[in-house]
Amino acid sequence: MTSTVSGLEILGFEKRSACALPLYLASVPAGFPSPAEDYIDKKLDLNEHLVKHPAATFFVRVHGHSMTDAGISPGDILVVDRAVTAASGNIVIAALDGELTVKRLKTSHGRLLLVPENTDYAPTEVDPEQSFEIWGVVTYIIHKAVSRP
Repeated sequence: MTSTVSGLEILGFEKRSACALPLYLASVPAGFPSPAEDYIDKKLDLNEHLVKHPAATFFVRVHGHSMTDAGISPGDILVVDRAVTAASGNIVIAALDGELTVKRLKTSHGRLLLVPENTDYAPTEVDPEQSFEIWGVVTYIIHKAVSRP
């Protein structure tokens, strides 16, 4: 399932098959270990690693630059878990007056703030009179490690 809300692409989670890949025992500070069978400890299923609560998990493709200093760039996919209780300091998907956004949630002196991670953008204070809902907490960020074209 894919839909677009407020310019964000929302993707549902559906485990279609196991995605078990080799998990190597050797740490990799710089470089890559020999792919010898002696290093393989077990298989890693990315579904199990990235999705703790399948019924409460969805994905969002990022548009915009407000979270670049948190390592979130346009085109990245965020794994969002609705079962995780949002706390100050978490990165969240929130709906503010009907508009979805990804920001860091901050609470300070009774104030609720949605804080961008880019100095070109200002924090937004959530007024108690505004319509506000947290859709979920970002648990993982998926992005390419190579340059984008």
